[in-house]
Amino acid sequence: MSISALKTSFIVSLVFFMGITTALHAQATKPAPPTPIDEKKVELGGTPWNPQWDQIIEKAMPPEMLSSQVPQSVRRFCPRFYEMGETDKRTFWAYFFQALAGAEAGLNPNTSVRHTEPDVTKRDEVRGTAIRTEGLLQLAYADQRRYGCDFNWQADRALKAKDPAKTILLPKNNLECGVKILVNQIIVQHKPLLTLSGYWSTLQPDGPSYRAFAKQMTNPPAACGLSTKSTIDKSATTKSVQDDANRSETPK
Repeated sequence: MSISALKTSFIVSLVFFMGITTALHAQATKPAPPTPIDEKKVELGGTPWNPQWDQIIEKAMPPEMLSSQVPQSVRRFCPRFYEMGETDKRTFWAYFFQALAGAEAGLNPNTSVRHTEPDVTKRDEVRGTAIRTEGLLQLAYADQRRYGCDFNWQADRALKAKDPAKTILLPKNNLECGVKILVNQIIVQHKPLLTLSGYWSTLQPDGPSYRAFAKQMTNPPAACGLSTKSTIDKSATTKSVQDDANRSETPK
């Protein structure tokens, strides 16, 4: 083999392995700690946050959400955000969305609410009716057009409001859409995390909805360096993760 051919082969191999390393690094994930509502649901025998939802969120994070482009207001919830590694940043965002889902839907992926109050009632141009907010993050079919979310009203319209088979209620679709909405707010529009013009009322400061969200943000990943009075063990994860770990350690 000629020297030129050897060089070409080496470069191709190097690029290949660099690609593998980058892909593995980009997909590095770990479960987020539990929010207070998650802990309470476990205590009461309810269905807690599913650790697989952490992975959905973390893998949906674009590079911009792990960079200095994230507004400084993130320090309110994660003081060491800019000093953390990318895996820890993804874990923080998984926790953030778990807290958001706790405040918005009580961690119930099948939540579907029809709004009748004059101050919140808007028309969903996809459904052609008053907006109904749905799923873990209380989203609407109109978000399909606005943010490119994977919702299909034509397929869902024949199903019952809380049918878990609805595309808008599928946790993967709902959470990935939520990531797109937040990216649009803080990266594209350069707005802070908390703003009166934000998509979610729970992220609009000083209101009762925001206070419900803030209560869920008291146990962020330890890497964030946030000093809180939470009694939750920061090394703990959701009960589902603990059960999985116990099963794996049980001799067969």
